[in-house]
Amino acid sequence: MKKQIIIYILLLLVGGVIGYFIHSSSSSNEETSDKKASSENQIWTCSMHPQIRQPEAGDCPICGMDLIPLKNEDEQGNPMAVRMSPTAIQLADIQTAKVGNSEAIKTISLNGKIQPDERKIFTQSTHIEGRVEKLNVNFTGEYIRKGTPIAYIYSPKLLTAQQELFEAQKIKDTQPQLFQAAKEKLKTWKLTESQINQLLESGKTIEEFPILADVSGYVIEKMVNLGDYVRQGEGMYKVASLSQVWVLFDVYESELAWIKKGDKVKYSVASLPSREFEGTISFIDPFIDPKTRVAKARVVESNPNLLLKPEMFVSGEVKATLYTKKNTEEIVIPKTSVMWTGKRSVVYVRETSEKGIDFVMREVKLGLSLGESYIVEEGLKEGEEIAVNGTFSIDAAAQLAGKPSMMNGMETEEMNTHDHNATEKVENPVKKINIGKAAKNSLQPLYAAYFELKNALVKDDLKTAKSSSEKLKMALKNIDMSVFKGESHTLYMAYYSNINNQLEHFTHLENIEKARQKFQGISEAMVAMSKSFEPLENVIYVQFCPMADNNKGANWLSQEKNIKNPYFGKAMLTCGEVSLEIK
Repeated sequence: MKKQIIIYILLLLVGGVIGYFIHSSSSSNEETSDKKASSENQIWTCSMHPQIRQPEAGDCPICGMDLIPLKNEDEQGNPMAVRMSPTAIQLADIQTAKVGNSEAIKTISLNGKIQPDERKIFTQSTHIEGRVEKLNVNFTGEYIRKGTPIAYIYSPKLLTAQQELFEAQKIKDTQPQLFQAAKEKLKTWKLTESQINQLLESGKTIEEFPILADVSGYVIEKMVNLGDYVRQGEGMYKVASLSQVWVLFDVYESELAWIKKGDKVKYSVASLPSREFEGTISFIDPFIDPKTRVAKARVVESNPNLLLKPEMFVSGEVKATLYTKKNTEEIVIPKTSVMWTGKRSVVYVRETSEKGIDFVMREVKLGLSLGESYIVEEGLKEGEEIAVNGTFSIDAAAQLAGKPSMMNGMETEEMNTHDHNATEKVENPVKKINIGKAAKNSLQPLYAAYFELKNALVKDDLKTAKSSSEKLKMALKNIDMSVFKGESHTLYMAYYSNINNQLEHFTHLENIEKARQKFQGISEAMVAMSKSFEPLENVIYVQFCPMADNNKGANWLSQEKNIKNPYFGKAMLTCGEVSLEIK
């Protein structure tokens, strides 16, 4: 019995060992098979260019970085949302803020000049007909004081009138009316009572008679020269009092809705960097200049110390408030939260649940620009939380996960709207407008100067970039705005204003990084103008670098398809892609 029991136990042990090895071998084969299948289905992508998808590891064809495996997202409740962990949010420097109502205030930058107060400009005329024998005031800018002689005139008529006065003086006792008439005749030439009495006392005629200044001020125009023959009432000088001056600011058509009489303006003068002035807009021109397409906003400034001189350039700011029919506060969001796809403007809304943090792309309808923010007309409600920084990182994560994103070509697909109950087709907000041949021709120097500036930044050449910015500014100034008609004129003025603002002080920039920041703003306006007007005969390419502007991404225009990055130059020359061709 003991031997049988031992034999049974040995048989059981042997059977168990054999079974274990058979099961282990089967599991190993299955695992190997699963890994092989998984490896065959693995997709590789680029962390900086998530549109790249390849079946095997390698280098990114755009930037040359190593490809990484594309990971599958966990199951999520909302198929349109992209889930991110708190750690990923922190590493991507994603910041969010709650949407709230606020007053629609826009800070508008204005440029202008100091000009004399037109109400204090006088014409100094001569009241005597004759030849100019002597000039006491010989150049523009000279100060004259009221009552002092400014010129001497030889006048045959005045000589005759003096002789008549002397003859009438002899018979004044018998014919006082004749004597009085002779005196009144001299007074018509603006001779004073004291001057006439001096003549009578001396008994001698004056051949060169003095012209006395009627007002005090600075000569702004000299209208006569020595030896000129002047008629009675003819102007000799234009004189301006500079104790009070006008500060005239240029207001573009697109900004006229914001600027109102009574608005406060803070401004500075380049020659007085330590001083800041403040004034009130007292008048806005009722007419638009047909060439510059601007209206003048006037600030009257007291100038007792003559610090402000005519033709000085001034730069100012107005914090303007938009008054609407609703007379209520508006929903305002920062510009950094908005992503432009060329066919829609979208934001990422944060949704927090028990499963984690999700970001959902949502289309919004934007209203007026407030400088660094936008008014939102549709798409968001007060209290919702949106991403205000790191939106490109969210978009890249969405594309990696195969979710709706800015760059994955979903313009024609339907996307969830803000109420999550309906879908709508995305429409292109960039309106294409046909402009005439004259308008297109006028834009050619502008584009030539822009491409020259872009090429200078590609070569990391700050000196040439500054020179090109001056050419761009001159080309912008020389465009005849009257060739843009109707809607195209309104659009062009908006582009003009944006480009002009970016070009201000470009030549004074200290380093190429600041020049590239300015170039980004210029490029945004140039890209929008190119989409609207299609002004060039040859194809131009809208190119995009996702790493520019602190990984927020930035566009630029190029005449060639090959990427030459102006935002990084030689450091990352080929980083970018062609996002659009404009023919």
